[in-house]
Amino acid sequence: MSDGSSFYITTPIFYVNDVPHIGHAYTEVAADVLARWHRQAGDDTWFLTGTDEHGQKILRTATANGVTPKEWADRLVETAWQPLLATIDISNDDFIRTTDKRHEVNVQLFLQRLFDAGYIYTGDYEGSYCVGCEEYKQPGDLVDGTGQYEGQQVCAIHSKPVELLQERNYFFRMSDFTQPLLDLYEKNPLFIQPESVRNEIVAFVGRGLTDLSISRQSFDWGIKVPWDDSHVVYVWFDALLNYITAAGYGADDAQFERLWPATHIVGKDIARFHAVIWPAMLMAAGLEVPKQVFGHGWLLVGGEKMSKSKLTGIAPNQITDTFGSDAFRYYFMSAINFGQDGSFSWEDLSARYQSELANGFGNLASRVVAMVLRYFDGAIPDAATLAPADETVLALERRVTSEADEAIGRLAIHEALASIWQLVDGLNGYITEQEPWALAKNPEQRERLQAVLSTAVHGVGTLAVLLSPVIPEATTKLWQALGGVGEITAVPVTRAFEWQSAGRVEPLEPLFPRVETIDGAA
Repeated sequence: MSDGSSFYITTPIFYVNDVPHIGHAYTEVAADVLARWHRQAGDDTWFLTGTDEHGQKILRTATANGVTPKEWADRLVETAWQPLLATIDISNDDFIRTTDKRHEVNVQLFLQRLFDAGYIYTGDYEGSYCVGCEEYKQPGDLVDGTGQYEGQQVCAIHSKPVELLQERNYFFRMSDFTQPLLDLYEKNPLFIQPESVRNEIVAFVGRGLTDLSISRQSFDWGIKVPWDDSHVVYVWFDALLNYITAAGYGADDAQFERLWPATHIVGKDIARFHAVIWPAMLMAAGLEVPKQVFGHGWLLVGGEKMSKSKLTGIAPNQITDTFGSDAFRYYFMSAINFGQDGSFSWEDLSARYQSELANGFGNLASRVVAMVLRYFDGAIPDAATLAPADETVLALERRVTSEADEAIGRLAIHEALASIWQLVDGLNGYITEQEPWALAKNPEQRERLQAVLSTAVHGVGTLAVLLSPVIPEATTKLWQALGGVGEITAVPVTRAFEWQSAGRVEPLEPLFPRVETIDGAA
């Protein structure tokens, strides 16, 4: 898959009106796994994440807490959003805040260029606005309220009443891009994925686009419109531009040319912003559209989308404090088909931790290292002659490496892990069949024992390399125990089976210790 080209990947920039939950962390981990894989494949990789700090929702939240919007944003970024990245072992190259000067200045530059090109005009707008989404809603986006909101129209996502707003705003001529966008979708079917999200977007644009209100006058927490400081830029128009302002747009042309375009990983509920408004903005500015927009599914708890406002939000550290960051990362990447909705439960997490990580992979690694220590005093044996069973394992290593790499190229992280797990299961079965403990009892079988443990060690090392983008902490420990040469991240993941050892193993503590209780499950 790798050709040494640029791979620029982004998460959405997350709204700082509240602390992160595992839905946010899910997106971060997915992007991180893809970034780590591409780095280890030799691609010029850049991974961006960050926070969205303007808009009416932030202003109201800050006011309710008795601080300025900037004070609120600073507090949340410092105490919650940046610590999240350490909690789940995220390897981002950059972290952008929409209050950064580098962002604000170049948002104004972009907007001025669109204004000068005739894509922006003034007009009056009246519509139903959801502050939670920071979006004007069409009638089809509203549902009848229940409970305290019975008799009112509410946002289908937030289940809260919308507000009727009437303002004189600046508008972006988005209607000019209905046909260019449809042409884009037809020419590049992979531009929007998965297929379910693509179909929804194509149908939406096919009905015809209206022009987009891109400024607000009723409050002042935002980036000023450069030619009229009585207006602030609409928060989504501002936020989407982070992907190019962080990449050097307006400030570093060489970096921007090297990095852009990006692959955007977003939740499906905001795919429309990224696959409709965003490419239209870029087309208007004469810039290349993103490489791809991938709208993954929701994390569901009790059948509902993860939400702080509905009290279904689970803090990532509730999981990592008990199971560790590797288990968090592995579980959400393997248990959910990336692109579809997935239900979280403590019981499923605990069961998979025990069966797949502790017993499946962790126990395999421990057994192999322990047998080399016991039967060969830590020296990894050479295989003088390989039997068909050994050759089968070596062939499996190559096959799963290829399959996993191909799946990552399609952003099918769950399929990549399923392929890699064939090697976990294959090695466990191989050891059961070959019975090295029985071979060790017979001096005449010494050469066969050497071949079996040589093959097993090699397979476990290949697993360490393949899994390092997903479970970096455990695989680093395993790599050290296997005497891996150099840093594990320096071994090309696309040729994981070519890894090398210095020739000796060291004792290995359990990679996934037994978990007796599940904190937070009650």
